[in-house]
Amino acid sequence: MKNGVTPDPDAIHPIAGYDKEIYIKPTIKNPNIIVGEFSYIADDDFERHVAHLYEWNGDRLIIGKFCQIAAGVEFVMNGANHQMNAVTTFPFYTLEGWDMQPPAMSDMPLKGDTVIGNDVWIGQNAVILPGVHIGNGAIIGADSVVGSDVEPYTIAAGNPAKPLRKRFDDEMISLLEEFRWWDKSVEEINALIPILTCGDTEKVRAEIKERLAHSG
Repeated sequence: MKNGVTPDPDAIHPIAGYDKEIYIKPTIKNPNIIVGEFSYIADDDFERHVAHLYEWNGDRLIIGKFCQIAAGVEFVMNGANHQMNAVTTFPFYTLEGWDMQPPAMSDMPLKGDTVIGNDVWIGQNAVILPGVHIGNGAIIGADSVVGSDVEPYTIAAGNPAKPLRKRFDDEMISLLEEFRWWDKSVEEINALIPILTCGDTEKVRAEIKERLAHSG
């Protein structure tokens, strides 16, 4: 507890007196956008950063807990896709006066849900394309265009975004995936902050191993 305040997942503004950063979950109106607790964006409106999310496509944007989304990030959904298996990609069916019925769903390059894991940091002005899956603990560089999946705890950047390096070795990543700190209670997470923010990876590794052993 800081300044007598307990973290509240239902609060919209997590910083007193500052309205340009919001917890996303309590602001969502679209049922096809699912966001976990304490994920935030550096803006006052999240849904305007989600483009072409149309009910008839059936795709969803799913974001985990404790994600950090910078200003200018854009999630482009499947509704942005045009038919690509014909001579023209022009969407006559969407425009007035053209004699075309909507193409069959099987003719559209739909890529399914876009899924962002937990504790993912997405840098400023990054673009996340349809159907991408970004693993827990990943970092996406500023101005990146992400069109392919990103593995957990991997730093990816560029246009198109490519993996630069893993944040930790495979054992540490496996431990973190098993530990799943983001699913613990506010009280437990508060107590874990010295571990979660420690720069001594070996100390953290030992502590998590011990806690997992005791919980098993």
